[in-house]
Amino acid sequence: MEQIRDTSARYGKPTIYITENGASYPDALGPDRKVIDNDRITYFNLYLNALLDALDEGHDIRGYFAWSLMDNFEWGRGYSKRFGLVYVDYPTLQRIPKQSYHWLSDVIAANAL
Repeated sequence: MEQIRDTSARYGKPTIYITENGASYPDALGPDRKVIDNDRITYFNLYLNALLDALDEGHDIRGYFAWSLMDNFEWGRGYSKRFGLVYVDYPTLQRIPKQSYHWLSDVIAANAL
């Protein structure tokens, strides 16, 4: 939120798009083949609520893009951390939507937190 305020103060409330925003965690595939990533859900929930506060303050925020759709190789961390909403089982390349994927999908469908 402070970055949005600073940017708006410095540049006269420009149009803002939040891109590639997310958090990395050592997600693990459970025995039920599900990935429960409550920390990522908490991160997104707090961040999106802060964006709502910024909109209420009059900042011109037009878009938000989560990083990333799928787990992938990161130059700084290799495969040790996972950023995606979809878990990639690297040995089989199977894609498994994480709990955060379903949570964010519900938020988008409801257009509300």
